[in-house]
Amino acid sequence: MPSSTTTIAAIAAGCTLLAYGATRLTSSKDASSSTTDLALTDLDDEILSEEDCISADDVVAIFDKLFMTMQQIVLQLSQQVQQIQMSGQMIPEKQLRQLLKAEFERALLACQAQVYEENDVDADCLEEATWEFMEEAEKYPKVKRAVERFQKLYESISGEDVVGWTPSKGKSSSNSSEGGAEKKELSAEELIKAATMYFETLTEKMVEMAKEYKAAGKDLKDPQVSQHYQLEASSEANDAAEERLKNEMGIVMSDFRAAVDRHSRVPAVGQTLGMLQIKQQQELMAAGVPM
Repeated sequence: MPSSTTTIAAIAAGCTLLAYGATRLTSSKDASSSTTDLALTDLDDEILSEEDCISADDVVAIFDKLFMTMQQIVLQLSQQVQQIQMSGQMIPEKQLRQLLKAEFERALLACQAQVYEENDVDADCLEEATWEFMEEAEKYPKVKRAVERFQKLYESISGEDVVGWTPSKGKSSSNSSEGGAEKKELSAEELIKAATMYFETLTEKMVEMAKEYKAAGKDLKDPQVSQHYQLEASSEANDAAEERLKNEMGIVMSDFRAAVDRHSRVPAVGQTLGMLQIKQQQELMAAGVPM
């Protein structure tokens, strides 16, 4: 099990997560040492003000910030892999996954301490609070969306099926049924077709959403607007692309990722994936989508 220093990565990997009403770890000048040394079992006896508790909005803000930061890291890693593949160099898929996962977690470790400090929370308290909110996902849909968005990002790097994982439920029902279904092995040609469809759908949805933002008078050059757009687009565009793959080709994401890993060393596949990414970036830039 991962150490506490990689709490959020562990969350995404489904190893440890997050008790509603858990206290913030703050350094109050008026707090006595006996108070700061209270055991977790003694916390129930304390009367906590609303300001001392980690709220659902706190959890959403933290995961959104981590997602935005790590999304840029994933983009950089993707570009590096793309360059390697287009140059004809081959890295064994198992080694590549290990390298990507290690780099992701290294970068996450570097940024999460700052995010925790900015939001005045302790990793253990965040872990407890988030799990409690996730137990009532219907009541806290924004928490569920933020956590699963981050899980999906981690999943894209690690190749592990972790979206929807909680301690009590395991994987979500959708992922469980996906895992229970017969695996579909794609040929290189099928992967190229699926990848083309996937990228086209991502691009179309992101451009469509950008137009909706502009029509509503929202300036995508505004940092706050841009961040909100990126968070929405990352979920809605991916959902649309995954749904299309499933409906039109009968492909689920675990099979798609497995095919990318299996065929990434095929020059035609690596070059096609690289070109699709470049084409997507060009079309998004032309549409004024923040990159």
